[in-house]
Amino acid sequence: MDLTKRDVREITMPKHFNKKTVPYWTIAVLVILIAIILAVHFKANSSSQTTTTTVKTSSSSEKASSSTKKYVAGKDYKITYNNTDLIDKSTITKALDANGLNDINDLMDTSEDGGDMAKVEVYYNKDKNLLVERLFKNGYKGDEDTTRVVYDLTQGKIPDNGSDTNVYYQPSWLVYTWEKLSK
Repeated sequence: MDLTKRDVREITMPKHFNKKTVPYWTIAVLVILIAIILAVHFKANSSSQTTTTTVKTSSSSEKASSSTKKYVAGKDYKITYNNTDLIDKSTITKALDANGLNDINDLMDTSEDGGDMAKVEVYYNKDKNLLVERLFKNGYKGDEDTTRVVYDLTQGKIPDNGSDTNVYYQPSWLVYTWEKLSK
C-alpha cells in the first residue's frame, strides 16, 4: 500500500480543518479569546469602580454633613408594618411625611438640630381615626417615649386642642415601627 502526500494529509487532518479553513479557525479562536479577555476586564473594572465609589462615599461622608449621608434599610435602620388590614401603608406614609418622620436622614442625625431618634412607633386608634406617634430619642430607658404626637387622619393634621395624648392612645394597635440599627 503506497501512501501519497495527499493521503497522508487526509489521514492527519480532519476534513473540516484544511489549509483553506485555517485562517477562519484562527480568527474564530482569537475572537473568542478577545471576548473572554474583555469580559474579565469589564468585570474587574466594574468591581474596582464599585469599591472605589464605596471608599470615596465612606470617606467623604465622614467629612460631609449628615444630611448627605445615605442610610441603608436593613443595615442602618429597620421599618416594620403591622396590622395592615386595619390601615394601609400609604396612609401611614402620608401621615409620617406630614410630620417629617419619613426623613431617614433627619431621624438618624445626632446633631443638635437633628432628630436623634432610636425608635418611632405609630399606633392607630380606629375609633377616632387617629395615629399616635411615639418617638424615642437615642438613650431612652425602658418603654418611656421622649415625645408623643397625635395625628388626625380625618383632618390631615395634628389637632390643636392641648389635651393629654394618653386620651387618644387607647384603644390602639401598633401599625408601624422604625428602629435605628447602627450605633
